[in-house]
Amino acid sequence: QVQLQESGPGLVKPSQTLSLTCTVSGGSITTNYYYWSWIRQPPGKGLEWIGYIAYSGSTYYSPSLKSRTSISRDTSKNQFTLQLSSVTPEDTAVYYCARGAPKTYDYWGQGTQVTVSS
Repeated sequence: QVQLQESGPGLVKPSQTLSLTCTVSGGSITTNYYYWSWIRQPPGKGLEWIGYIAYSGSTYYSPSLKSRTSISRDTSKNQFTLQLSSVTPEDTAVYYCARGAPKTYDYWGQGTQVTVSS
């Protein structure tokens, strides 16, 4: 059973960089053909895919967030990390990590609330 767990600050100030880590257990993030995504859900809105890092280490980002997004990984810890720069209150959301590419997710983390506020 694959399990994912998000961790990171729940409050970020405007213009700062949001940083979240997803720790994966029960499976390796380098296993062939799996993708590891970050997704968010702003209050009152639907899910928004942010980007993914593939088993190979390659990354792909949502065009609308690409200029502010970076996803990296630490294979020794079986973790992958999201960094979203220059945040504004519009980046307030529940952030999830999941296994899979857009609309093909099979395992999710429980989600973590991030609020952008001074």
